[in-house]
Amino acid sequence: MFKFLKPAPHKERMPEEKIDSSYKKLRLQVFLGIFIGYAGYYLIRKNFSLAIPYLTEEGFTKGELGIALAAISIAYGVSKFVMGTVSDRSNARYFLTIGLILSAIINLLIGFVPFFTSTVTIMFIMLFLNGWAQGMGWPPSGRILVHWFSVSERGTKTSIWNVAHNVGGGLMAPLAIAGVSICTTYFGAVFVGYEGIFILPALVAIVVAIIAFLLMRDTPQSVGLPPIEEYRNDYQSKDKKTYETELTTKEILFKYVLNNKWVWTIALANVFVYFVRYGVLDWAPTYLSEEKSFNMEESSLAYFLYEWAGIPGTLLCGYISDKVFKGRRGPAGVIFMVGVLLSVVVYWLNPAGNPLIDNLALIAIGFLIYGPVMLIGLQALDFVPKKAAGTAAGLTGLFGYLGGAVMANALMGFIVQHAGWNAGFLLLTGSCILAILLFTLTWNVRGQEVVKH
Repeated sequence: MFKFLKPAPHKERMPEEKIDSSYKKLRLQVFLGIFIGYAGYYLIRKNFSLAIPYLTEEGFTKGELGIALAAISIAYGVSKFVMGTVSDRSNARYFLTIGLILSAIINLLIGFVPFFTSTVTIMFIMLFLNGWAQGMGWPPSGRILVHWFSVSERGTKTSIWNVAHNVGGGLMAPLAIAGVSICTTYFGAVFVGYEGIFILPALVAIVVAIIAFLLMRDTPQSVGLPPIEEYRNDYQSKDKKTYETELTTKEILFKYVLNNKWVWTIALANVFVYFVRYGVLDWAPTYLSEEKSFNMEESSLAYFLYEWAGIPGTLLCGYISDKVFKGRRGPAGVIFMVGVLLSVVVYWLNPAGNPLIDNLALIAIGFLIYGPVMLIGLQALDFVPKKAAGTAAGLTGLFGYLGGAVMANALMGFIVQHAGWNAGFLLLTGSCILAILLFTLTWNVRGQEVVKH
């Protein structure tokens, strides 16, 4: 590994009278760093979707562009796991920043160099590279969360941090539109216009990366503070260990992740949670149009409501897992997925002509589904030593994206095409039930009480 990527060395502990004030200041500072930094990743993740209408005008088919677009999800799912193993042995401050800047550079190349949008193959390669760089955002954020926040507060803090993707994703569209406007108004002789979709968000992302770097720190010990468990007297296991020893890749994979039944349980649960998340979200406009007679404007509104309802739902889910269930994530996952199941059934069986009920059902699904999405990532952090957190979260992400998100598009589309919407909703309903059962298995599991040494 490059020397500058190695975890920051521990410094001599600062005087006792300075610890509390320094901890409070730096906890807020590093949290803002990963929040802003992770939001920055979402400024340059989904831009290509907005460029599709412009590229179709240049002669590319929707099918061709859809193949190119799939590269992001495929690469992201794999990268989140592979780069997670690297992140666990790296300085999170550098790792997150490098990934964001690499992603920004790739977007700038797509925007500035016509060659990179000349063929579907080249676009696939560039989007695959972007998806790979995007996989460098979650793992270092998870590393910082487990080092700076203890188990009984981590649900609330992680749920707040998780909102960063809604913030970044929400800001991407207006930035992209502004980029198109700038390119066409001031540089019309050079650009077609759509290039601004990539250029302006990428430039902003570089600024965000610099800000995030200035705010973040790797571990409390790297700035002379005690481990978070000692500071808050909130240990993750009964033996009060703090798991501060850096681990080898072999130890991370074969001692703490791949032989951990709880990690595999939630990774499998993630397949079904993501299938429901994207099975509802990606097919909502088509379903509402074909079966409920929604027009484009009504379908877009329903899509928007689904996404943004996830913000308060995620925050509530994290709070409940901390305050009501004292760091046990399984019960909150069961409650929220039961709510998703009921909402999916209402959404499915509500007859045409009742758009209010359809919108309320979608709001409920959006409100409820993002909590379990967040909880699985959080459980991955809880179920392993904090030096293996990125790898565990990466494995669950790999299952979620390749097993859930990709299948939600491919399998759902195939089933609906050949067997109708009722068959598709039976798949969604079955996925809800399986997710509930898998969350139930983790009902009494709290943090690293499950880790064997």
